[in-house]
Amino acid sequence: MQQNNKKLLQFKNALGEIVKELRTFKTNLSINKLALGYDIGRGNLSKIEKGCFDYRMSTAWKLSEALGLKFSEFSKILEEKLGEDFTFIDE
Repeated sequence: MQQNNKKLLQFKNALGEIVKELRTFKTNLSINKLALGYDIGRGNLSKIEKGCFDYRMSTAWKLSEALGLKFSEFSKILEEKLGEDFTFIDE
């Protein structure tokens, strides 16, 4: 169980870093402007960037669009950041 929590934390941190990087360098939008412009809660967006929040697939999709990416591109960036050996399920 501890390993799964560690992996979830790693996943959420990587996701948060990507969102913050893309928001800052690709869109040049503040958290407030991105949140308001794309109907994402400002507090939730802040928590996502800090790696402190689990969110639904629909929010991830909406975020990828807000950041100017297809969801598949967003997922690919996350996969690359986590590395090929990352899995939630240990065999």
